[in-house]
Amino acid sequence: AIIATEGTFTYEQLLEASASVASCLLADAGDLEESRVAFLMGPGFQYVATQWGIWRAGGIAVPLAVSHPPRELEYVIGDAAATVILAHPDVVSTLRPVADTRKIRLLTTGDALTAHATELPEVAESRPAMMVYTSGTTGKPKGVVTTHTNIRAQVTTLVSAWEWSANDHILLALPLHHTHGIINVLTCALWAGAVCEMLPRFDTETVWSRIIDGNLTLFMAVPTIYRKLIAAWERASPERRRTMSDACARLRLMVSGSAALPVQTLERWREVSGQTLLERYGTTESGMALSNPLHGERVPGSVGTPLPGVEVRLVDDDGKVVEMGTPGEIQVKGPGVFRDYWRRPEATEQAFRDGWFATGDIAVVEGGIYRILGRKSVDIIKTGGYKVSALEIEEVLRAHPDIRECAVVGVDDPEWGERVCVAVELQGSSDLTIDSLRYWAKDRLAPYKVPRTLRSVRTLPRNALGKVRKPEVAALFRGSGRG
Repeated sequence: AIIATEGTFTYEQLLEASASVASCLLADAGDLEESRVAFLMGPGFQYVATQWGIWRAGGIAVPLAVSHPPRELEYVIGDAAATVILAHPDVVSTLRPVADTRKIRLLTTGDALTAHATELPEVAESRPAMMVYTSGTTGKPKGVVTTHTNIRAQVTTLVSAWEWSANDHILLALPLHHTHGIINVLTCALWAGAVCEMLPRFDTETVWSRIIDGNLTLFMAVPTIYRKLIAAWERASPERRRTMSDACARLRLMVSGSAALPVQTLERWREVSGQTLLERYGTTESGMALSNPLHGERVPGSVGTPLPGVEVRLVDDDGKVVEMGTPGEIQVKGPGVFRDYWRRPEATEQAFRDGWFATGDIAVVEGGIYRILGRKSVDIIKTGGYKVSALEIEEVLRAHPDIRECAVVGVDDPEWGERVCVAVELQGSSDLTIDSLRYWAKDRLAPYKVPRTLRSVRTLPRNALGKVRKPEVAALFRGSGRG
């Protein structure tokens, strides 16, 4: 089932380990009854056993990001009203202050994995299973609640469309606190009875070495990772390049997602590897909705057609379905669409239109194939495979002593999809560099949320009502590089 730094583990060992975790979580209770269990650990066998253990005990799994600073971890734990925190021994000290302050039960994986297995509850598929946090237009991350039924639907549509089987072997080089890694890679592999090999973190040379070894059948990543793999190929000797290219050709499928795949990256990767990347589209709330075909032509710059069991439509600002060739907002319906935003009934109500989930993304259908044009909200930035909120970043940056006001925007970038940029109005005669800002922000924001480019302006462009004009802010950075 799993190959990781801890070793190689069978499905039987995974079942046994997850039963121990579930029993430890239950203690003297018969069912966690949908209590939220926040857990923090890197990719590996312990992650999977913990996630399964939470599910088998009747809890809601709330994965935490190992890259996030304590402030963001505390926000998620508090917002989710977690009753238990489960952490790897290496990171338990990070969470102990939160657990002590909030009087939350804190367990280590050492405790959980060695517990004696006891009788476990029957858990109905209609019950909530997981809560993944994503940033929305309100500026604060929201908990996206999916049921076991939702997860089953999200997984089985991909297993069907991409023809997963027990003969597959996939390399996981993605973080495990969002849908791409959790659902598309890990859960699909385990559903199919395949092997999921988990790296503790992405490393270019390690990934190339594993591809060259020759036993992988699938690989899934974000465009940023493919750019890094291309750069490594270009640095290699001619003989090494041939070895790398020949190895890629042996994989049956390579997928790109979580951010728009630049056509130049797709074409260059095809030159390097002989593989035409399969681009797909989905959201944390809906799972995957659109996909280029496993067999047949994959059109550069497109995300294909609706997946099995998923309905997709494009609508205008009045909610009317648009004609072919007319841009519209993507709306999705199907059993994989999430249940609700945790404790945010108004946000949940606003997210649905007559049973359709409104994604906020704009697309057009050309020749029956969907092409993504952009996002309805300028305050959502997709960078390195992550969707982040400009409003949330702005709120943090305004706490900097030298910043009077700021505006954060995303600007197209060939490596990151979009580069996080910030324009600032400074206090008095203060001076601020991007390096000093990044140093200050690294303890307050996840790495992918920290701005990469800074511009100082006397005043931010605003409309008559005082609202910042984000398109004009973005124009300050286009063609400006990364300084």
